[in-house]
Amino acid sequence: MADLSEVIDDLVAEGDAVDALVADLADDGWRHGTAAAGWTIAHQIGHLAWTDRAALLSVEDPTGFGESLAEAWRNPAGFVDEAAEVEARTPPTELLARWRAGRTALAEALLAVPAGTKLPWYGPPMSPMSMATARLMETWAHGQDVAAAVGVRLAPTSRLRSIAHLGVRTRDFAYSVNELPPPAEEFRVELTGPEGDGWTWGPVDAAQRVTGPALDFCLLVTQRAHRDDLALTTVGEDAAHWLTIAQAFAGPPGAGRDRKDEA
Repeated sequence: MADLSEVIDDLVAEGDAVDALVADLADDGWRHGTAAAGWTIAHQIGHLAWTDRAALLSVEDPTGFGESLAEAWRNPAGFVDEAAEVEARTPPTELLARWRAGRTALAEALLAVPAGTKLPWYGPPMSPMSMATARLMETWAHGQDVAAAVGVRLAPTSRLRSIAHLGVRTRDFAYSVNELPPPAEEFRVELTGPEGDGWTWGPVDAAQRVTGPALDFCLLVTQRAHRDDLALTTVGEDAAHWLTIAQAFAGPPGAGRDRKDEA
């Protein structure tokens, strides 16, 4: 797998790709709705800006982050939406500048974190590598919503590999937030990357298996598409069930997305 500097490079590149979608938007364009219920483009970028600042606080002031975490968990079902709503009311030029400054500062700060450090977060504590991967995942996922809202398709890249890796690694977390016991055995996940190369996780002889395009798997674990709209195949009941609850992001279970024919 990639090292921290490579993931940071991918995080920066993904941020730049999403930035390009909104950099020239007129103010009214920021008010366009997205696939996330109640969220405009401004909410999407505001959420990224807010979360990058939270991650930077985790790196630079763990005690201060702990206070923020305690406040957030007093309203676990609503604090993300409330923060996005506050950010969305910021003038677009200021919001964009805030997001740019925050994501740049975070990338630099993560590179300076000593090896072995665990950073507090809204889910389990994370290493700098995990934090960078999580920020890459969220930037990509919210970028999908922004791209759809402006009528653009972002071409998949090799950056998906880190997101897919996070999706595999968070299998047991998805079970825990749904208050379910995780399966005892490992699953085999075999994905095809954007350039046709194979990406694999888990034992070759595992009875429970997931196969398909890496893009579809990433859309699934970020809950950007309904399971039935994706070209993923499974072997085994446990693997099939996992795909109905999978989430690579921290926090309570996500609501997911409707099937295309139900939207």
